[in-house]
Amino acid sequence: MSLATTIARRYLFSKKSTNAINIISGISVIGVVVATMALIIVLSVFNGFHDLVASLFTSFDPQIEITPAKGKSSPADDPLLLRVKALPEVDVATECVEDQALAVYGDKQMIVRVKGVEDNYPYLTDIRSILIGDGDFTLHAADLEYGVLGIRVAIDLGTGAYWPDWLKIYAPQRDGELDMMNPGDAFNVDSLMSPGCVFSVKQAKYDKQYILTSITFARNLFFRQGEITSLALRMKRGTDIDKAKEEIRAICGDKYVVKDRFEQQEDTFRIMKIEKIIAYIFLTFILVIACFNIIGSLSMLIIDKKDDIRTLRHLGASDKLVERIFLIEGSLISVVGAVVGTALGLLLCWLQQEFGLVRMGDSSGTFIIDAYPLSVHYSDVAVIFVTVIAVGFLSVYYPVRYLTRRLL
Repeated sequence: MSLATTIARRYLFSKKSTNAINIISGISVIGVVVATMALIIVLSVFNGFHDLVASLFTSFDPQIEITPAKGKSSPADDPLLLRVKALPEVDVATECVEDQALAVYGDKQMIVRVKGVEDNYPYLTDIRSILIGDGDFTLHAADLEYGVLGIRVAIDLGTGAYWPDWLKIYAPQRDGELDMMNPGDAFNVDSLMSPGCVFSVKQAKYDKQYILTSITFARNLFFRQGEITSLALRMKRGTDIDKAKEEIRAICGDKYVVKDRFEQQEDTFRIMKIEKIIAYIFLTFILVIACFNIIGSLSMLIIDKKDDIRTLRHLGASDKLVERIFLIEGSLISVVGAVVGTALGLLLCWLQQEFGLVRMGDSSGTFIIDAYPLSVHYSDVAVIFVTVIAVGFLSVYYPVRYLTRRLL
């Protein structure tokens, strides 16, 4: 341990001649502790919401989705897509046809997105885990076609989880001209029956728009025979998704767009990331303000230790050594605050995860979850720790240099 560090450590923990210095030093440490703790907790809350939203999309979105780079659809037997399906890493591949349509039930109607999928769709996603009702995920039986509605679609149309009548679906004709004398001829019409259940992703994007049905129904409705609008993939367990995605991109080239789950919801996760960064910046400003207390503490300490510094200079200490003593003193305050704040922040995060101390609302079931979710990412903890040390050092560097030259 260097001489400067030894003296700085002694100054930090020893009793000062003026009690106010001890109080200000304690306030400095507490300020850094609180700011560090707040950074860890707030960023962990953002991580928790990020993971929660990701888990909700997992039940509906495939691990990898391939869509045409130009146009709405592509041939289902495209050699590039066949090569992708044949990859050893692919566990489940589902062809999809999706487009907008008009759903009509009784006297109610709304614009929806009809998504036709193959029978292996339950093996592609965890769709069965988000079903509500007594029925099962059934797309067709014999000549009957079924539709699994998003829960908000069912509410808006008034169908409920089970509806006894036909749900009519209207889609515009792709070819021909509109005859104003018979506008009904401009639409292709088909009907769906109820499988006795609806799905609830707890995301309006899906719950308020989507109807899942068989790919045969969707192809007939939208005139997409032999075509797909997307190819959804589930990779085998243990597969590196990023590596597999790059391999598929190399096969598809510029003809197709390949996205993983996070890229499929890019806007949502980008907004959450921006919010997290903004929170980090604001809390760092609070940390900077807390570090001003360190300057006040060091200023009083420098005045208090004038005689000690003169003695050191008579013994041959240079100005740089004196500056280093108080710079290390300020850094030690930051380190102590960072260590204690990190420990307390992690403890509070663990208590929230285990016991849900801070709840989302007064009544259970009001929100998706009852308590605020937290997810501690240790990369964030490392960034916060480095930030606290860096801010603490930079906040005292120039003031210490000025004060040691001006006052001593």
